[in-house]
Amino acid sequence: MQIKTFKTLLFSFLLSFSFIGNASEKTSSETSQEEFNVTDMIMHHIKDAHDFHIMDWKGHAISFPLPVILWTDNGLVTFMSSEFHHDDSGKVVVERKGQKLVKYHEEIYYASNDAEHDSYISHDEQHHAVNDKPLDFSITKLVFSMFLSIILLVLIFGLSARAYKKSENGVPTGIAKFTEPLVVFIRDEVAIPNIGEKHYKRFLPFLLTLFFFIWINNLMGLIPFFPFSANLSGNIAFTLVLAIITFVITTLVGNKDYWKHIFWMPGLPVPMKLFLAPIEFMGIFIKPISLMIRLFANISAGHIIVLSLISLIFIAKSIWVAPASIFFSVFISVIEVLVVAIQAYIFTLLSALYIGSAMEEHEHEH
Repeated sequence: MQIKTFKTLLFSFLLSFSFIGNASEKTSSETSQEEFNVTDMIMHHIKDAHDFHIMDWKGHAISFPLPVILWTDNGLVTFMSSEFHHDDSGKVVVERKGQKLVKYHEEIYYASNDAEHDSYISHDEQHHAVNDKPLDFSITKLVFSMFLSIILLVLIFGLSARAYKKSENGVPTGIAKFTEPLVVFIRDEVAIPNIGEKHYKRFLPFLLTLFFFIWINNLMGLIPFFPFSANLSGNIAFTLVLAIITFVITTLVGNKDYWKHIFWMPGLPVPMKLFLAPIEFMGIFIKPISLMIRLFANISAGHIIVLSLISLIFIAKSIWVAPASIFFSVFISVIEVLVVAIQAYIFTLLSALYIGSAMEEHEHEH
């Protein structure tokens, strides 16, 4: 038990120092020029980007570039993100097919003809960029991380299937010892109770994919010093797509009892039916919205809290704040290891609940 506790604390300690390293990389070159901005630093680390920033070395940024794929006025344009020389202020121009492109706050724009303050970005009164943008289909760090998680899923379950084939008595071996309890748990505690024994097999592959896909992506965002770590579940577009898939499945499998209970609830007076029908109809859309926001908010909140605690060192400009900051960061990191699994479970559980409620058959007394 003590060994397990030590491993957990060591993992969390390294995780906290990875956040410290990232924060110091962002601030070391800027604090001499301007005051440390907590909001900018946090948003820089949780949002998407066109490359993986690994570290700064002697004033130079070391990063892993990713493909930039754009559909411009002159057709398809592709190049590596390193062409921007790690610049995110709109000062470096990349010219392709007679078009000048700049990167500003991780968005790619057409360069303005009149440069403002050595930047090719024009702003409105609220200091928002007003340059036109090409259609961006780039492989950003979130997209790359998602593809990487898909590869990991295929490898994990491919090896699990191979382990079962080699097993003579059906007893799991190797990695299958890890995957089988989780698969059985999702089947027995999520799929069957919420969907029912009659229909659960149709949706079990979807629920398993949903759980492992979310969980692995959540874990990848927590691994210390992992160069391809990304806050994928903290991107609302990602959680939106997952919620839409659940919404589409729920809508397509809904039986007549499901729709009847929404639009004309049986056993109630007509005035009450007219009152409840709009509320129940809004509930159709509120359910996937709650799925989307819950996962996005919980994962983002964990990263924001840890980065905020680390930022106390730079705000106070004192090393004496570091012990308390690291202690609380480690504490939150330990909780985060549990939260990422719990959030994957909750998303899967609620998806099964919504699907099961749409297929439930009601017996009414006549």
